[in-house]
Amino acid sequence: MSAQPSGKPSGEPSAPTEFEVLVIGAGISGVGAGVRLREAGIRDFLIIEAAEDFGGTWRANTYPGCQCDVPSRLYSYSFAPNPEWTRVYANQPEILAYVRQVADRHRLREHTRFGVRMTEAHWQPAQGRWLVRTTAGEFTARFLIAGAGPWNEPLTPEIPGLESFPGEVFHSARWNHDYDLSGKRVAVLGTGASAVQFVPAIAPRVDRLHLFQRTAQWVLPKLDHHIPKAERWAMRQLPGARAGLAAVEYRAMETLGRGFRKPGLMRGVQAVARAHLRATVRDRELRRKLTPDYTIGCKRILFSNYYYPALTRPNVEVHASAVRAVEGSTVVGADGSRAEVDAIILGTGFHILDMPLADHVHDGAGRTLADHWQGSPEAYLGTVTAGFPNAFLLLGPGLGTGHSSAFAILEAQLELVLGALRTARSSGSATIEVRAEVQAAFNKELQAALAGTVYNSGGCRSYYLDANGRNSFSWPWSTGQLRSRVGRFDSRDFTLTPSRARQESDV
Repeated sequence: MSAQPSGKPSGEPSAPTEFEVLVIGAGISGVGAGVRLREAGIRDFLIIEAAEDFGGTWRANTYPGCQCDVPSRLYSYSFAPNPEWTRVYANQPEILAYVRQVADRHRLREHTRFGVRMTEAHWQPAQGRWLVRTTAGEFTARFLIAGAGPWNEPLTPEIPGLESFPGEVFHSARWNHDYDLSGKRVAVLGTGASAVQFVPAIAPRVDRLHLFQRTAQWVLPKLDHHIPKAERWAMRQLPGARAGLAAVEYRAMETLGRGFRKPGLMRGVQAVARAHLRATVRDRELRRKLTPDYTIGCKRILFSNYYYPALTRPNVEVHASAVRAVEGSTVVGADGSRAEVDAIILGTGFHILDMPLADHVHDGAGRTLADHWQGSPEAYLGTVTAGFPNAFLLLGPGLGTGHSSAFAILEAQLELVLGALRTARSSGSATIEVRAEVQAAFNKELQAALAGTVYNSGGCRSYYLDANGRNSFSWPWSTGQLRSRVGRFDSRDFTLTPSRARQESDV
């Protein structure tokens, strides 16, 4: 076994390059993996991170109004409950601070090299190790854990003329805080979860805001409020109260989750969303533009108390249209509407199912994950893929829900990962790989269950659907079932190859 990372700057000759486990990414997935590895007594691991600190998507997304859509008490590691949340739904700075506090409390900086980007990962069958090429040189590892996540790479739409726009252009996930929006004419492209948060924050500052909405979104009111000091004191002093309140919030989210699986139940939720729209938008024509024509839950449900009121401001215009082109300083809608602007903000989401990572991870024959998937990502329990031994994908395909916390999904996966590592160690196995027929059977079951969900039958096209029109994103069962199924390692589902030393000892 190699020595632990020294914490010295990357590139120094003494820095080790061989590890038992290599983790890609230092967001909530990478931090969670690092903590669980240390708890399991595995200290020979390295986390590589392209940025200069922990945080992942919560480090990258600093747009005004950035906030979580899952209650803070649920949007936390179970091993690190936080009684100090100041809002029911925490904002970006507070979540980022929490993730970094957890990382520092568990001494993960000793295991992390920042400013290091993975460029290629190759499985080497003869050596039984992963060769990982990075901007700081090559590393090898027995096990590879990919924790880059699906909300990592911003999606920039291909719009004719966008590249020659003379003004300012930036994506919400790469917010340009040096550009002053005050008094500017601004076009916002996209009306997803990010836009719903930053549009109300910037609307009072700009001279004119043109919102281009390809598809109307269902928006529910957000039951958010500041948590007073007295309540935070009670959360610190009475862990039972904290756990009880979290349990109530969990049951509320799971009640909503039932509707995703039984679309008929969503009628009541949709009535709430429609009433919210009617109460906040009095103008009939604007209300017509903002009313979706699909069942709520088919796309990601959005939560905001401020989005609809922002759209009623006299300096805001909603274009119920996609963007056809950019002509000089003018944004042209598919419906022919035109808006001359000084800046364009892209609220166009991320490469969710066409994640760039898939193009850079290679099997033993040189084929990438993308080659295997052919536009439809799949994995067994969203975590392991046949053909890629000793490799694990966190927050992978088929695990997304419209109501669960990413932390709950992640921690279930980490139970599976740790079970695999413990089994490989105790059995003396060199490699551990999911059986292809097990993966195929699971994904057949997954797709059959998805057919009756609102994700597939709600009458919309969402980012849940991949390039082939298949839902490669969603989990069609409850969070409890996710925890029990994903969080259990069963060696019968895998092929374990003995190490050479074990094979020789058996002769």
